[in-house]
Amino acid sequence: MKCIAIDDEPLALELISGYIQKTPHLEFVAAFTNPFDAMSFLLKTPVDMVFIDINMPELSGIELLKALPVLPKIIFTTAYSEYGAESYELNAVDYLMKPIKYDRFLKGVNKVADFSSSKKEDSSVTADTEKKRESVLIKSGSKTYKIATDDIYYIEAAGNYMTFYTVKAKIMSLLPMTDILKMLPAKEFIRIHKSYIISLKHIEIIEKGMVVINKKQIPVGITYREQFSGIIKNK
Repeated sequence: MKCIAIDDEPLALELISGYIQKTPHLEFVAAFTNPFDAMSFLLKTPVDMVFIDINMPELSGIELLKALPVLPKIIFTTAYSEYGAESYELNAVDYLMKPIKYDRFLKGVNKVADFSSSKKEDSSVTADTEKKRESVLIKSGSKTYKIATDDIYYIEAAGNYMTFYTVKAKIMSLLPMTDILKMLPAKEFIRIHKSYIISLKHIEIIEKGMVVINKKQIPVGITYREQFSGIIKNK
């Protein structure tokens, strides 16, 4: 896959460029500290994947990409988590938080490979591959986000809002918890507390009365413990 890197910080750009060059199935094409130079290049030269910083002076990564007539696969590299929601609008494959380690970089690259291979498959596609593409539409204010179910860590109720904690961002919605449960795959998500729905695949630690997901301690309510224990035993 032909790749370019865009970042106004020379050290961050050097790091990502180095990661691209040492990854066998990636082809390093160019690197840019100036987003305008990068945009001119992309308008003339098609590439498969762009690693791009968001917060750049004069022209942000998001503004640059919105100006392109055809989008390559996008992986954002940034030090700011608050831009995660906007990345969904551009169908970004991943959102890497600085400082970026090589294993996290590879995880993002593999997501691109999975997405590309799924696009090429015909009607004989397997159930597992279909599962990878499963997503939900979540309305948040005036916007609607398409979120891959695999990217959802957990969902937390707070007052009238439900907050989706995902790989890329936090997204708040006024959807009722009962409606959210109906939208999500029943084999992958479970309500473990009056305020929490969790993704079973993202559980890192299970302790008495608690689970840990993405370093967050989440209580298992007394009402839900028997059902949760039964599901875990059958996994």
